[in-house]
Amino acid sequence: MSESTQVTLTLDRGLQILRAFRAERAPLTNGELAKRTGMSKSAVSRLTSTLIQLGYIRRVAGGTRFELATGVFGIGHTYLETNPVTRLAHPLMQRLADLLDVSVALAAPNGLDMLYIAHRTSSRIATLRLGVGSLLPMGLTAIGRAWLWGLPEPERQRYVTRLLEAAGPQHEAIRSGIDNAFEDLRANGVCMSFGEFQRNAFGIALPVRVGSLATPMSLSCGAIQFQPDIDAVRQHIVPALRQAALDLEILLRDVSYEP
Repeated sequence: MSESTQVTLTLDRGLQILRAFRAERAPLTNGELAKRTGMSKSAVSRLTSTLIQLGYIRRVAGGTRFELATGVFGIGHTYLETNPVTRLAHPLMQRLADLLDVSVALAAPNGLDMLYIAHRTSSRIATLRLGVGSLLPMGLTAIGRAWLWGLPEPERQRYVTRLLEAAGPQHEAIRSGIDNAFEDLRANGVCMSFGEFQRNAFGIALPVRVGSLATPMSLSCGAIQFQPDIDAVRQHIVPALRQAALDLEILLRDVSYEP
């Protein structure tokens, strides 16, 4: 293996470690990182040591668990400040969040996850503990399933196949969830999930096309509710979400953007 190939491989593995810190924001051990990335525990240990030195992760209270450090947030802040989609979308998303008392997210794919690139929330709702930079599993969330639906059929099937291959014991549950979401999207233009990713949390989402390149993304509203009336939630949210999606596509139609 050449030196340049080794450097590329090491960088890729380091990025896999950083991506393993997902939306729940829980500190992780080397063993948990190894499980999430598929790397050996010894390889993970070497990478976490390097990432600590570079300032991208840190030990939690001197223990065996790690969390993201300020180096990552510095990169993220630069992205947000220079990203025209985030800058333009946030006011519209905040109005929707305040109108409906929900969190509103705009997401793009990151591997088999969905990455929140823009997020706004009402101060009057129970928190979902999510924000810009959160990674959510594509196959278990409304925002992921809506993005899948917005793809051309051949590409959609390739992603679904990859999701099912990676699902392990959750294969049938994910297959059923995707099928039900696609039926909902076919009939109503939106899909909904409840309690699949986070207990007592719902999400309602639909696909959107962003910018001059019509980049597929997805827009969602979500909140935590205990024993919600699903029909009432949908009736309250769906009309405003649909209108916001149309307004967002118009607002961003001239933006040159690729995730």
